[in-house]
Amino acid sequence: MNPISLTCIIIGILLNAVAQLMLKAGVNAVGHFDITPANIIPVGFKIVTQLPIIGGLSCYVISVAVWIVGLLRVDVSIAYPMLSLGYVVNAFAAWYLFGEVMSMQRLIGIGIILVGVVVLARG
Repeated sequence: MNPISLTCIIIGILLNAVAQLMLKAGVNAVGHFDITPANIIPVGFKIVTQLPIIGGLSCYVISVAVWIVGLLRVDVSIAYPMLSLGYVVNAFAAWYLFGEVMSMQRLIGIGIILVGVVVLARG
């Protein structure tokens, strides 16, 4: 994989990861709620007007465009598994930003993901 192809794939993965984090920040700002017929429209409006939600959806749109460019250059059998790097990024970012738990089991899983990505990238 050449540097331009790798860059497209990595940027697509990072944008996707940032989108997830922004969506989480947006729903955290709204807070927990029960979905009922009475509140679905007001809560839905509150959710879609959160700047982090709008930013996250924008990141998704851009990530899809970048991903398409990456797929033009990289076999899907290599590119698609590399999306798992987004989990690695988000696990550490969620731990840092949102105080989510980083257990030994998660760290082992992240290690396995990283080994898998290295094996695929070299193949």
